[in-house]
Amino acid sequence: MERLTSSVPIPAHLRGAVMALGNFDGFHAGHQAVVGRAIERARAQGRPAVIATFDPHPVRLFRPDTPWFRLTSLDQREALFTAAGADAMLVFDFTPAMAAMSASEFAAFLVHDMGAAQVVTGQDFTFGKAKSGTVATLAELGGPLGLVAEAVPAVTDAGGDVVSSSRIRDALKQGDCATATRLLTRPFTIQGMVQHGDKLGRTIGFPTANLDMGHYLRPAYGIYAVRGLLPDGRVLDGAANLGIRPSFDPPKELLEPHFFDFAESLYDQCIEVQLIHYLRPEAKYDGLDALMAQIARDCDDARQILARTPRLA
Repeated sequence: MERLTSSVPIPAHLRGAVMALGNFDGFHAGHQAVVGRAIERARAQGRPAVIATFDPHPVRLFRPDTPWFRLTSLDQREALFTAAGADAMLVFDFTPAMAAMSASEFAAFLVHDMGAAQVVTGQDFTFGKAKSGTVATLAELGGPLGLVAEAVPAVTDAGGDVVSSSRIRDALKQGDCATATRLLTRPFTIQGMVQHGDKLGRTIGFPTANLDMGHYLRPAYGIYAVRGLLPDGRVLDGAANLGIRPSFDPPKELLEPHFFDFAESLYDQCIEVQLIHYLRPEAKYDGLDALMAQIARDCDDARQILARTPRLA
């Protein structure tokens, strides 16, 4: 799959595409329905299938002080879009200039600059300055340009509630990994380079692979049962602290997974860590002995939970 940016012309072989258009952060069940419909149309008509996303997220442009909230990185989205069967991922550079486009200007940009022949969105998609364009607007503006627009209805869960990124974020903030996994169709996964830390974990028998949280949403701080996905394809079970480590000074926010029965170095490797189950909140302990005893209990609990939890990609 090719990865493109809106700042350069679309290659000729990808013009005339069916484009799935949205933020697609998380690529949850609702997003998958939009993308699935776009790919279905593209394959039926012999057109390229392009999935377009925005970076930075529009919220970051208009409210730069907003706490981090991303559910996926661009690299993760690229992998997910590839697995879905797309021919290309198009990253819209969401600049002030793009934000200032009128709805009609953006529609023309999609056709003339981005080469879209058809666009598939969710029914709540908005675009153009001050969100002036809706799905109905896109269909109206696209007609004279030869652009066909289709909206996919919202996907609901078994309880009749709409699947949304905001629901997933709320669940993760509450430590509800099961709901997040169900709506995403896979565990919430943090990707990052393993960095050198203070190496205290190895001195107490629980070495960790430290990851910076970057632009990801901050789930509930605490201890999790996790799975690690290594670059070579291996999957490791473990337990992780996500938070500021109140037993150590100075506090530092990290995701620190300890992988069971694993002693290899992971420094400077890009790994992924799936949050499978929230065990407990962070706590401060009076001395290393109390901390080590609790970590051992956490690892035992995590082993039991992971033993009965199927692996999901």
